[in-house]
Amino acid sequence: MATLYEKWHKQAHPPVFREGSSAPPEQLLQAIWQRQRIRRSDLRATDGRRAAILHPGFLNLEAGPDFRRALVQMGNAKPFECDIEVDVLSNGWRQHGHDTNPAFGSVGLHVVWRAGAKGPSGLPVIELRNQLDAPIDQLATALGQAATSTPQNVRGRCSAPLRDLPGEGVADLLGQAARARLEAKASSLGAVARRATWEQALWEGLFPALGYKQNNWPMRRLAELLPELRRGLGQAPEPVVLLARLLGVGGLLPNQLDRGKLTNCYLRTLWDQWWRDRDRLAKRILPLSTWTFHGLRPANRPERRLALAAYWLAKRDFVTWLDDWICQPPKKPSPAAALLGHLAASDGYWSRHWTFDSGRFAAAKPLLGSGRLHDIAVNVILPWLHARATAAGNDGLVARVEERYFAWPKGQDNSRLKFVRQRLFGGRHIPLRGAALQQGLLQVQAGFCNHTNAVCDDCLFPDLVRRYSLENN
Repeated sequence: MATLYEKWHKQAHPPVFREGSSAPPEQLLQAIWQRQRIRRSDLRATDGRRAAILHPGFLNLEAGPDFRRALVQMGNAKPFECDIEVDVLSNGWRQHGHDTNPAFGSVGLHVVWRAGAKGPSGLPVIELRNQLDAPIDQLATALGQAATSTPQNVRGRCSAPLRDLPGEGVADLLGQAARARLEAKASSLGAVARRATWEQALWEGLFPALGYKQNNWPMRRLAELLPELRRGLGQAPEPVVLLARLLGVGGLLPNQLDRGKLTNCYLRTLWDQWWRDRDRLAKRILPLSTWTFHGLRPANRPERRLALAAYWLAKRDFVTWLDDWICQPPKKPSPAAALLGHLAASDGYWSRHWTFDSGRFAAAKPLLGSGRLHDIAVNVILPWLHARATAAGNDGLVARVEERYFAWPKGQDNSRLKFVRQRLFGGRHIPLRGAALQQGLLQVQAGFCNHTNAVCDDCLFPDLVRRYSLENN
């Protein structure tokens, strides 16, 4: 049965498209492209070539093409940077005057719902209608309308009715939102599993999480290439072998051995592995420009994140351990501590270096902080387990995953959570016990706050809170 939150979320975002309609609106197609809800591993242009989307581009809210600075690879050609225009039909290119507008001269890919005549000449075209990762009506419900900019004022109109709601009522309402967020993330991972495997879906969740917001897309691309990268390695390869392939295909291996003695020795070890695979994988190598380094904390460098991923991939029981972990009753150490211990790893080189060029520090540093590991558990691993249990029809296991999700300890605070708390609660202190309620806050922001303006015009969430209060008094 749908919760009150779910019912009101659907009311706030009525489907913008239903199966059987002539064509979805362009706004929905833009949301699908932005979130890449497509069969990325087998995406084809209308001329039959494979299309690898290394980065979908940045949504453009000004005049001009819909997405700027995308990175695309067509077939085995060299990846290229371009703008992307999204239209419902091919003839939208001429109807909207893009063919005579100089601002569209940098468009290198035309994305449409249905391909046809009168499109741009000489540009590759991707037709979406048969290449989505879920039915279009489901995507319409999940994605809703494209989000507007984040509100700038601090306190929203919902803060008044929330102030009158007891703390336990706030927790219950946020819990409903948290459950919706868990199910949405599980649904996204399940879509990957339907076109690949459950293990591959897990990696395609973990790698982008390791890349965080700056390097989400190149990490996701490496995850998509894992079946090819792991070919011929057996069940338990050495981490250094996996890391050599990940860094090599990622375009992150330096060519010159002019570093310090220790680094030169380590680089030689990586190159001794990589040169054997370089020719076979040459057409998969990502341009270095795919990665973001500016403003990146040294601890978050992709080389270090990939070193951790290599250790996970090398653990023969990495996935089976998760199955056993979720089935075991809580015991000491706590489930959270046990999982974080399973995810933790060290590396002889990367635990003491930020980059290939940095000096060696005396004390070893973790490859990933405990706060980020907590985030990965809540945002990837638990949703993945939930999706598997749901697909198997195992209601008991679904309940166990949800129980662990709602019992998960609270994660680190951050600027986004602080902003949402101020927006919803003003100066009122609401103790959020557990990570799930933090997820509930983020879900309210994504489901309501991001779809309104600074003064909360037409936002239904304040009325949802009032109705909830009346029904529970």
